[in-house]
Amino acid sequence: MKSKIFSSAIANRSKVRFLYFLSEVILDPYYITIEKSGKKVIYGKILESSTIKKFELGRIANIKVLNNKKFTPVIPIISIN
Repeated sequence: MKSKIFSSAIANRSKVRFLYFLSEVILDPYYITIEKSGKKVIYGKILESSTIKKFELGRIANIKVLNNKKFTPVIPIISIN
């Protein structure tokens, strides 16, 4: 269920709000995957930060898709010299 919610948010570029270890997180979700350990994780950019972080889906609670808050993915540009 969580994967479907996040997949939909990624496809629609909607921000999400959730609890992670009892802290509220507002995230621009980018990518969902399964680690070698078998845990599902989501990567995304935290609100008002340029940091991309990883969150375990099993530790996420109270997910709310913020449909009225859209985002544009930030793609770092690396110069090749």
